[in-house]
Amino acid sequence: MPDSKLNDASADAEFARLVVEQKLAMQEEVQRCLDLHDRLVAEGRPRPLGDLLVEAGAITGSQLARLRKNMEETRGAQQIPGYRIESKLGSGAMAHVYKARQLSLDRVVAIKILPRQLSENAEYVERFYKEGKAAAKLNHANIVQAIDVGEAGGYHYFVMEYVEGHTLYDELAWPPGRDTLRPGDVEMHKTFSEQEALRTIIQIARALEHAHKQGLIHRDVKPKNIMITKDGMAKLADMGLARVAADAEAAQAEAGRAFGTPYYISPEQIRGEVDIDFRADIYSLGATLYHLVTGRVPFDGPTPAAVMHKHLKEPLVPPDHINTGLSAGIGEVVEVMMAKDRNERYASTSDLLLDLEAIQAGEPPLQARRQIDAKVLKGLAAEAEPVAQPAAPKFDRDAMSVVVILGAALAVSIIVNILFLVLLARHY
Repeated sequence: MPDSKLNDASADAEFARLVVEQKLAMQEEVQRCLDLHDRLVAEGRPRPLGDLLVEAGAITGSQLARLRKNMEETRGAQQIPGYRIESKLGSGAMAHVYKARQLSLDRVVAIKILPRQLSENAEYVERFYKEGKAAAKLNHANIVQAIDVGEAGGYHYFVMEYVEGHTLYDELAWPPGRDTLRPGDVEMHKTFSEQEALRTIIQIARALEHAHKQGLIHRDVKPKNIMITKDGMAKLADMGLARVAADAEAAQAEAGRAFGTPYYISPEQIRGEVDIDFRADIYSLGATLYHLVTGRVPFDGPTPAAVMHKHLKEPLVPPDHINTGLSAGIGEVVEVMMAKDRNERYASTSDLLLDLEAIQAGEPPLQARRQIDAKVLKGLAAEAEPVAQPAAPKFDRDAMSVVVILGAALAVSIIVNILFLVLLARHY
């Protein structure tokens, strides 16, 4: 049999498997279409299996288009040497992610692949490789481990540790055990208990502490970038926006551009400042903690621009004012983490960890209280500054001369009048 026919048969089998696997049609419906497909091929009147499934009402035209697109993407993924693609895990703004097996070590991995159309964009490709290089510098239990990065068949790929579990966003935003809404569902927003939230946030703070010590900042900390394993371990993922803090060239290239996610982005990132540092990650982690314990994002609005404006200008409603079951300590910690002026946030991720672990142990957050006290004293000092007294009026030299002359004339006039009165009195 010619190779093309072998490839066609393989593609049809893969297509049929995807239809059943994604529960778009029953196995019996797909099998009937496969039988018809084989009969037409034998008669010399071949028809694409997908078209037959649509005509039979087993799938819709839009489902067919989506499946074909997924197969095309997977075909590119299959070209990566040393790996066998097993299934698609999802898609993001920049890449598709697949579950695969690394043949040399017989282990399951995740492979992120840049779509071919984005491979023509030098900026996307550069950012993609930066993610791989940034992640490769990190080795921590709470960070998704990088394994390999490269290019094959025109596709750029990044191989990483496969995390069996779900994202924090999945747990936060949807009904338990569900990854999508179904017709008739009402979207749910889980509110975590203080201890539940702290268990996750402390793990991610440890991951960030490790990254920050290596000179890396994540710049996109949010629930979707936090993986939760089946054992409840939290892992920081997606270093796509990570940057070396001291990379002045990259900072200048990104000046004036807001990198991050509107609901969790720091004010300095919104302003496009060039000297973004670890305090931006602390702000975003604070926004994530806020979301966990209140069931809502810190600032909301009809557009991303409206949300970001609130990050810049609107006072934060303390989380313990929304969820009154929270301790005052967690409110203080979030207040310092999300201070609009980064100089009023934690001086290091290690200081933040001290407070998070203190609250977890039922103790007060001393680092946050020091920051808050310093802020209060600064405000009092500003109010106590002496008001400058107005300067005494100045007279110019000519005006003063006129005053002196008029005074002398008045004095002479008075003296003359007195003498006149004295003489007049003697006469009479």
